[in-house]
Amino acid sequence: MLDWTTRHCRYFHRRISRHAVLYTEMVTTGAILHGNNLQRFLGHAGDEPVILQLGGGEPDALAQCAQLGQQWGYAAINLNVGCPSDRVQNNLIGACLMAQPQLVAECVSAMKSAVSIPVTVKTRIGIDQMDSFDQFETFCAAQIEAGVDELIIHARKAWLQGLNPKENREIPPLKYAWVHQIKQQYPQTPIILNGGLTDLHAAKSHLENFGGPPVDGVMMGRAVYENPYLLAQVDSLFYGDDTPPPSRFEVVEQMLPYIEHHLQTGGRLNHITRHMLGLFRGQPGGRKWRQHLSQQAHQPGAGVDVVRQALAQVKDAFAAAEVRNHAVS
Repeated sequence: MLDWTTRHCRYFHRRISRHAVLYTEMVTTGAILHGNNLQRFLGHAGDEPVILQLGGGEPDALAQCAQLGQQWGYAAINLNVGCPSDRVQNNLIGACLMAQPQLVAECVSAMKSAVSIPVTVKTRIGIDQMDSFDQFETFCAAQIEAGVDELIIHARKAWLQGLNPKENREIPPLKYAWVHQIKQQYPQTPIILNGGLTDLHAAKSHLENFGGPPVDGVMMGRAVYENPYLLAQVDSLFYGDDTPPPSRFEVVEQMLPYIEHHLQTGGRLNHITRHMLGLFRGQPGGRKWRQHLSQQAHQPGAGVDVVRQALAQVKDAFAAAEVRNHAVS
């Protein structure tokens, strides 16, 4: 989720769900250790609990970044060994590291020695021709032996050449049974299933009885980003919290002070609103909301009035829909 799950995105998502565990975008060790803006890469507020996802393949560098993550208040450190993007694999980052399970295990061990918070790994089930279950199990076993606190498994292999990141999320077949089999072989290790999940009830079935030992959690990425109000069901469905979630309109109102502060400190409106475009997906006025923000939020000097104008259009569409429904009934 490079450039997607920024701190603004996470703050927005946290307005919808109190309990969902949120992850940062993958931040490379180089950006943290050799950049000059730790606030840009590590800053967060109001989005807790949140996990710092790191990209890197050098144990010492990862250990240093894990220490910084703990100092900045993250709940856990996650090493991404699943991203197939050309942007990262050329620097020995992401899914290409699956070919070196012992190196990844050394990275896990180094981070575990550096911090007291959990260290987790996000991986695929294979890459290129390294795609047998035995090879996948060997990779998982190495991380478990190194002391990993949790494995997050995207149930697809990745092709490092020939497919772009979008195609790698869609073309390789899903093998959920492999993830459940790893859980069966390593019952003491928390296993989180990822990949192809778009419906919360279907996702929850993996925590119950999916024809094999249930996994310990599920992760959803693009589906939630594109339709963020899915998070409104998470607290009750997964955490037993029946507190009514805020309405979509209430979420927008809660975002306004945050947006104003961002603008006052030199930020631009579209830094935040680009993550909010899907809030009214499938709802009356949802298209108008998206269009107005897309067309106006990037303009120089755009302020919170742009958001209020978009919200007013949605409210008008809701009112018109209610009139139509009343007339039909």
